[in-house]
Amino acid sequence: MARTYSISELAREFDVTTRTIRFYEDEGLLAPERRGQTRIYSSRDRVLLKLILRGKRLGFSLAECGELFNLYDPEHDNQAQYQLMLDKLAERRRALEQQLNDIRLMQIELDTAEARIRAAQAGKPFSDDALDHVVADHDMHPDVTSHS
Repeated sequence: MARTYSISELAREFDVTTRTIRFYEDEGLLAPERRGQTRIYSSRDRVLLKLILRGKRLGFSLAECGELFNLYDPEHDNQAQYQLMLDKLAERRRALEQQLNDIRLMQIELDTAEARIRAAQAGKPFSDDALDHVVADHDMHPDVTSHS
C-alpha cells in the first residue's frame, strides 16, 4: 500500500500551517483524497507541496507553479516543462538583477544624503568632488555583488 500523509504531518514536515495547505488545495494545486472530512495526501501530493514551496522561495507565483505542474508530461521527456522553467528562471534572474541595481542606486543616494548632512554639521560645503568620491567609493566597494 502506498504511503499517505495527513494534513498535519505535511504541515509539520514542511513547517507550514494546515491553512496554507488547504489554501493550495483551494487554488487547485493539491488534490487530496477525501474520506469523510479527512484529507488523505498521497506521495504525489507531498512532492507537489515541496515543489510549490520551492517555487515560492524562487519567487514564482502560485499560478506559475500550477502552469509548470500542468506541463508535466513524462511521455515526452517533459521538454515543454523544462523550457518553461528555464524561461521563468531567466525572467526571475533579470528581475533580481534589476532589484540589485535599484538597491545599489538607493545605497548611493543614502550615502550622498549622509555625506551632505555630515558636511552641513561640520559647517563645510558639500562639493561635486565629494559626491564623486561617494559614487567612486561605492563602485570600488559594492556591498552587493552581481551574478550574471
